[in-house]
Amino acid sequence: MNLYSKKQRWKLLLFIAAIIIVGLSLWYSNMLVSGIAKEERAKVKLWADAIQKKAKLVKYTNEFFTKIKVEERKKVELWAKGTKQLADPRLDMGDVSFIFEVIKNNETVPVILADDKGNIISSRNLDSTREKDPAYLKAEMEFMGKQQAPIEINIVNGQRNFLYYKDSQLFTELKIVFDRLIKSFMSEVAVNSASVPVIYTDSSQTQVLESGNLDSVKLEDPEFVKATLADMAAHNLPIEIDLGEGGKNYIFYQESMIITQLKYYPYVQLGIIGLFLLIAYSLFSTARRMEQNQVWVGMAKETAHQLGTPLSSLIAWLEYFKDKGLDAETMREISKDIKRLETITERFSKIGSVPVLNKLSLNSVLKEAVDYMRTRTSKNITIAITNTEEIAAPVNAPLFEWVIENLLRNAADAMDGSGSIIITVTDQMQFAYIDITDTGKGIPKSKFKTIFEPGFTTKQRGWGLGLSLCKRIIENYHSGKIFVKSSEPNKGTTFRIVLNK
Repeated sequence: MNLYSKKQRWKLLLFIAAIIIVGLSLWYSNMLVSGIAKEERAKVKLWADAIQKKAKLVKYTNEFFTKIKVEERKKVELWAKGTKQLADPRLDMGDVSFIFEVIKNNETVPVILADDKGNIISSRNLDSTREKDPAYLKAEMEFMGKQQAPIEINIVNGQRNFLYYKDSQLFTELKIVFDRLIKSFMSEVAVNSASVPVIYTDSSQTQVLESGNLDSVKLEDPEFVKATLADMAAHNLPIEIDLGEGGKNYIFYQESMIITQLKYYPYVQLGIIGLFLLIAYSLFSTARRMEQNQVWVGMAKETAHQLGTPLSSLIAWLEYFKDKGLDAETMREISKDIKRLETITERFSKIGSVPVLNKLSLNSVLKEAVDYMRTRTSKNITIAITNTEEIAAPVNAPLFEWVIENLLRNAADAMDGSGSIIITVTDQMQFAYIDITDTGKGIPKSKFKTIFEPGFTTKQRGWGLGLSLCKRIIENYHSGKIFVKSSEPNKGTTFRIVLNK
């Protein structure tokens, strides 16, 4: 198993472990949230039951208040009727004790008796400290006239008196108490809702009477109110409130914001942890790559330095053999190999340094690399450059030839000693495309990117550095791109290099 395969295996194992941890975390968090939500629903149910019971109490109080009001009205009407009968000249004075008793027993309803010109004749059940004040009596009579229509009393000879009256002090105080009870009920619905968002509406379920744990500004928007009520009704049946005033009100509620936030908390938490791990991984990867680059550059320069000493010695030996009269053919071959060693040394010495790019003919640079590889590959493998048009681009010849040689060598290995390699250069305005197509085994689509990773290799004795080196030279030193353009199993592969012209 090569280095890349081991790394992939570890990545897979770590990914599976992460999935298991995330799954367990979400399961446990959801279990906790479900438990808290269950407890909250129980509290909300208790709150809803309490609201229902208080609503029944309010309704009963309202009904009781209505009965008192009716009795009060009957009492006033009876008192007025008795007063009217006393003024009737046809009344049998022998049996008026009952009427006097009715009038005498009126100790709660404030009344004022006046003539048809508005002159006050008598009053009863008013403020005893101000009962002698004409202005006070006049004001009270006007108020009574607005509250209730006065009762007309016909006197002898066409004379008329008018009886003015208003609600009793007891009735008024009960009404104030009831109004406070209603306000208290509505306030309690909003305030004591166990942190639950709640809306108290009228019978149409559109007019908001009171709300709690919701944004009051948003509640001014009818569309927001409509959507919120629909959402609340979808989750919890509205509580019907009958206060005994002819219509029914409704209480809408939903889960508290805390429960809603807790539901999403595990995902937010995992997202933050994931972001932190991603940043940490990115920083560690960057640091690791920088360290690898330093090791890579150091090895390359050390290799160039180590090759320099025997190379100098070989050049001296070549001069010595010339003086000894060694045959010309042998001298040419040895000279080619020494030149090749010089090129390799120069390539390694340039690793880690900013290379000098010269605008050169791509055909010429490609021809140098192809000529070198032809003599070092099987005779059954043909290598051809198809185009004849001269296309120039800024390149560093030694490094660029190194890339082409690596690609040609990999292509030759993929064809098992028999096949063809076609090199095509295309002029695309500001770019130059170099396509290298072989008739080898092909590359699986899943490996199109991973083949450029350091350590990836399919060879028994390979280091997995050739294509990684090609990528570094093209992308880092030439600001270009290299990638697998296309590949089919057992038909061949096309690599594309993109250079800025």
